[in-house]
Amino acid sequence: MSNHDAPASPPARVDPPQAADERTMLTSWLDWHRATVHAKCAGLSAEHAVATPLPSSPLMSVGAVVSHLRWVEHAWFEMVMMGMPDAGYATPEDPDAEWRRGNEVPLDRLLAEYEEQCARSREVTARLELGSGARRAGRDGRHTTLRWVLVHMVEETARHNGHLDVLRELADGTTGE
Repeated sequence: MSNHDAPASPPARVDPPQAADERTMLTSWLDWHRATVHAKCAGLSAEHAVATPLPSSPLMSVGAVVSHLRWVEHAWFEMVMMGMPDAGYATPEDPDAEWRRGNEVPLDRLLAEYEEQCARSREVTARLELGSGARRAGRDGRHTTLRWVLVHMVEETARHNGHLDVLRELADGTTGE
């Protein structure tokens, strides 16, 4: 893991092209949503980063969402597509470990770790064809493709950006796109 002492500048949100090949479209939209995670967290206080204002989701804070997104990047790109072992984010004994970690680690560090994980996911994506099959089978015994993982990660990240919208507005009234 790299040094998290100095905060890195967040990735720029670049609008996806309106016309492009499939790979460019999928990776551009995923990168836009990844950068949106950083935008939603910009300027948030440490206190608000760990606030859990939703009674029905007692682990859901801004930090927890970022931690979870880091884990799903690792799970889909490294564990599923490349067959690597879990880096210790969740265990059968504690399936919510990544959510808990988000309330224990400072937000700037979580964001830096998320960006590092996204960079590793981009490296995996660059090495594979869209139709490449995963090395690890899913619960149903089938092997998904990189194309499916990219579409799923656009959906997953966009959905959690919606959670970040709500959490941020509840925390300090900040709204935005």
